Amino acid sequence: MVRLALRALDHACLNVEIKGQGPAIVAIHGFTGNLSTWDSLGEVVRSKYSMICPDMLGHGASDAPHDPLLYDMDHTTRALEEMLDHLAITRVHWLGYSMGGRIALAAAIALPERTQTLTIESASPGLFGAEEREARIRSDITLADQIQQRGIREFINYWESLPLWQSQFRLPVAERERLRAQRLANNPAGLANSLLGMGTGMQPPLYHRLKTIQAPSLFIAGEEDIKFAAIARSMHQAVPGSRIKIIQESGHAVHLEQPAIFNQTVLEFLNSPQQS
Repeated sequence: MVRLALRALDHACLNVEIKGQGPAIVAIHGFTGNLSTWDSLGEVVRSKYSMICPDMLGHGASDAPHDPLLYDMDHTTRALEEMLDHLAITRVHWLGYSMGGRIALAAAIALPERTQTLTIESASPGLFGAEEREARIRSDITLADQIQQRGIREFINYWESLPLWQSQFRLPVAERERLRAQRLANNPAGLANSLLGMGTGMQPPLYHRLKTIQAPSLFIAGEEDIKFAAIARSMHQAVPGSRIKIIQESGHAVHLEQPAIFNQTVLEFLNSPQQS
């Protein structure tokens, strides 16, 4: 575990875990998550790949600065590039889930010379219409205010009640309790500022940039997550030569709900001849 003070984040620190050996996978968690998101995959790939797992700004053990602008996509992609420089890593396999998938997609587009492959799980390239983006921004501002005013526990109670997570009630009780404890351990100010700076409405839409992606790409979604399965299909159609995997009996968090299938899918993609 290392803490990196990064100029792109006004010298705020990212907490980064590095496991395994070999070509680097930069794995980016979702909103309310942390680097433990990738524990299961890390055990599968660590003999052949190194897993570079950062806690994103405002999450986990990383800093939670007060300025929401530091959380935006431009600062985030520049911070990831600076992280690679610190670690002397030239090219990486980007992997991201949900919010982390949006970040990985933006990084792959902004840093093509440092991108070996791209794997996106349950994420979007942003919102297409201006009205939709503005409505989402207003919603995220309201939610950020609620986190700050009512505290982390009430927010997580609300967050876990969303239909997006309904399929996770099939998980064993111990796994759900572990996930809840991880969410509750986040800094409420960090989550609020992440929404303000990194929310889907704030992200510059990337639909028109998808066709520029030349790195081998894989899009993963759960069959029961109808919205993001459709988004995965549309991105697959837009990115030349990409692959797609829609996984049955899974919702939004495929890596959590179907870990064995998810891990096998990612590993087979990384090991395929075109990725070497």
